[in-house]
Amino acid sequence: MPSNDARILLHTVIPTAAVGAIATVISAVVAGGKGALGAVVGTLVVILFMGIGQLVLQRTAKSLPHLFQAMGLMLYTAQLLVLFIFLALLKNTTLFDFKAFAFTLLATTVVWVAAQARAYMKAKITYIDPGNTGSKS
Repeated sequence: MPSNDARILLHTVIPTAAVGAIATVISAVVAGGKGALGAVVGTLVVILFMGIGQLVLQRTAKSLPHLFQAMGLMLYTAQLLVLFIFLALLKNTTLFDFKAFAFTLLATTVVWVAAQARAYMKAKITYIDPGNTGSKS
C-alpha cells in the first residue's frame, strides 16, 4: 500500500476508533454491559465495512483510474445500503443493546466520512505524472 493510501487510512481509522471508544463508555454507563457490547460491535462493523471499501477504492484507482469517481459513488451507496441491511437484520437481537449499536454505527460512520474527507484534503497527492514529459518520440 503506498504511503499516501496508508496515511489516509490511518487518519480515518484513528478518529473513528476514538469515537467508538467514547461511545462504548457512554453506552456502558447508560445501558450496562450489553450497551458497551453493542457500541463495540457497531464500531467494528463501521471500521471493517468502510476499511474494506477504502481498500477496494484504492485498488480501483490504481488499475482503472477512469472509473474512480463512479466507483467511489457506487461504493458509498453500497456501503450505506449494507449498513442499513445490517441494522434491519439485527433489529430484534438480544445479544447486545440495539440502540447503543445503532447510535454508535451512526456516529462512527459520520466521523469516518468526515475524517476521510479531511484526510484527502490534507494529502499531498501528485496529480501530474512527473515522469511523463508529454512529447511523443
